[in-house]
Amino acid sequence: MKTKHEQNRRVVMIRHAQSEWNRQGRFTGWADPQLTPAGRAEAIRAGRQLDLAGYRFDQAFSSRLQRAQDTAQLVLRYSGNSAVPVAEDWRLNERHYGDLQGRDKERMAGQVGAEQVWRWRRSYAERPPAMAAGDRHHPRQLARWNDIARAQLPNGESLADTRERVMAVWGERIAPCVAEGRRLLIASHGNTLRALLMGLSGMSVAEVESFEIPTGVPIIASFDPQGQMRDWHYLDESAARNAHGVAA
Repeated sequence: MKTKHEQNRRVVMIRHAQSEWNRQGRFTGWADPQLTPAGRAEAIRAGRQLDLAGYRFDQAFSSRLQRAQDTAQLVLRYSGNSAVPVAEDWRLNERHYGDLQGRDKERMAGQVGAEQVWRWRRSYAERPPAMAAGDRHHPRQLARWNDIARAQLPNGESLADTRERVMAVWGERIAPCVAEGRRLLIASHGNTLRALLMGLSGMSVAEVESFEIPTGVPIIASFDPQGQMRDWHYLDESAARNAHGVAA
């Protein structure tokens, strides 16, 4: 049986539940659609499963996008952790999809070919077409991001770019909590969590390019006392197998 000390080095990660743009099959990135009713049900189910499994949290982390924030709050409420504080950080945001943001994936596949769309969605190193600096949707044009240095605001990111920023927030804010034995929930996004798991587990480029995380299914990651990842698994493996997650 695991000791309490070991149990406290488990981190629960969850990709936000289904959003409106997931449902519509659109590139989402830093756009901010809401959860669908089905997505809210996913998050509630995840919270109840965590409650039944006895998970309690001391701290939660979320991106600054509402689909992740709402998922975090629903999971905490329905797992019996409503009082847990949630710290938001833009570096947990989804990968920025540049000029692709808002575009229909199937329609783009018809225009440029399915292979190109696959590379935009799955390639580790390839960036999407850049969003013009003057585009009204560019982070530099939106007041909500004014607290972030302009040089840090992306106009389109590869998974490698996303990995760099998510590993930075892990090292600065999250890893110290793991070292202290704090019980953590991280609500983020498909590409962000792919990049994070790659950085923590040593996943290869080939592995991460074929790896997809379903919406609303908790991931349980365990760490040794030095903060090194031991392993990870889905809380509900059958749900993960049956899910048809759509990358944001």
